[in-house]
Amino acid sequence: MNQRFVVRRVGRRDLDRILEIEAASFGADAYDRNLFAEYTHKCGGLFLVAELGTKVCAYSIAAISPGRPGKRAELISMAVAPAFRRKGAASALMDSTLRRLRRRGVARIALMVKVTNQRARDFYAKYGFRKLRRVAGYYEDGADGLSLAKDLGQKVGQAGYPLGPPANS
Repeated sequence: MNQRFVVRRVGRRDLDRILEIEAASFGADAYDRNLFAEYTHKCGGLFLVAELGTKVCAYSIAAISPGRPGKRAELISMAVAPAFRRKGAASALMDSTLRRLRRRGVARIALMVKVTNQRARDFYAKYGFRKLRRVAGYYEDGADGLSLAKDLGQKVGQAGYPLGPPANS
């Protein structure tokens, strides 16, 4: 992890490269261009890419769930190009995503990971995600998924807004 990745918001010009990364990572289960274009609009500053030099080498997509008290978010997808795996791109993306969510007052982030994807499961465990439940047949190929979540340390009031630090008494 000696390489320095720059994390930035996705741009339309990144979609071709994201589709390459997606195909290399998920094969037949890869998302299509239209879905990524939709996420570009809907997820705003939470659809991120990691670059090394001028090369996009990874992406992540998170979305804040609308209308729920306590502001929750979901990590929709994260993928790293094979040549850049285990070099810090995913960590750079996760660090930036968690920081951005905290700034938006999000109290919890959840995700789904394939039971058989041990490398991803280990990565998420390193960040403190915990298993909520196993979801049988979640993936299109019939594989089970694990629902994971991480509390982001936000204290939330009844209206769903973060509370400030406790007053000294």
